Amino acid sequence: MRVNELFDLSGKTALVTGGGRGIGRHLAIGLAEAGADVAVASRKLANCEEAAAAIVGIGRRGVAIEADIGDPDSVAALADRAVSELGRIDILVNNAGVIWGAPTLEYPIEGWDKVFAVNVRGLWLLSQRVARQMKARGGGSIIHISSISGMRGADEEAEPAIAYSASKGAVDALTRDMAVKLAPHGIRVNAIAPGPFDTAMLDHVRHDEAELSRFLEQVPMRRYGGEDDIKGAVVFFASEAARFVTGQTLAVDGGMIVR
Repeated sequence: MRVNELFDLSGKTALVTGGGRGIGRHLAIGLAEAGADVAVASRKLANCEEAAAAIVGIGRRGVAIEADIGDPDSVAALADRAVSELGRIDILVNNAGVIWGAPTLEYPIEGWDKVFAVNVRGLWLLSQRVARQMKARGGGSIIHISSISGMRGADEEAEPAIAYSASKGAVDALTRDMAVKLAPHGIRVNAIAPGPFDTAMLDHVRHDEAELSRFLEQVPMRRYGGEDDIKGAVVFFASEAARFVTGQTLAVDGGMIVR
């Protein structure tokens, strides 16, 4: 098989949660550009509809679905609707996530529970439901969107969001264990751990040029990531190019984690 064929997703279908904006939208567009039909889901239907329209503009089928990954009933309905619309799900990208900022010693239990309900429980419930139909069809690829925050500690001033970091560490652990348990069914499970990207997550520094410059000093490449910096990673994990890769978490962070 030639290299361009290894990365070709023509005839494949994908579901991307949190796909209406930010990194999730980049991932959905990348999968469509590689040939996949893509369903995008989030709580804000208008964002999903815009992303789905962009996918249609690429020449692929785009489907917008409103869903709340923190609600188990909504997760079940999302999986069923995506299969109904697309016929099957070959690729699942668990990108939906929330963050709750608060000082560590005053961190509220409601913040902790909300973060884990979406970032861990919802991710797991959707993966479990989709994996059942992947097993029946002979396999698939599940890709979790983690974070370098799950791989390291951070000063309180830089990241006062301890539940988020813990949840992403849990995602990395799930990635490894799910990879082993689902491998006999032909299902590969990998994760992408983004560093700083040009999304709303940078809003706390982008307003101040000096503050943004200080923030980017942590990044060896001295910049934040953009759309073209993340699309290749998800296409790799989704495609035949990664058919012997499972249980891995790939940091896409400009070198930040290895500083």
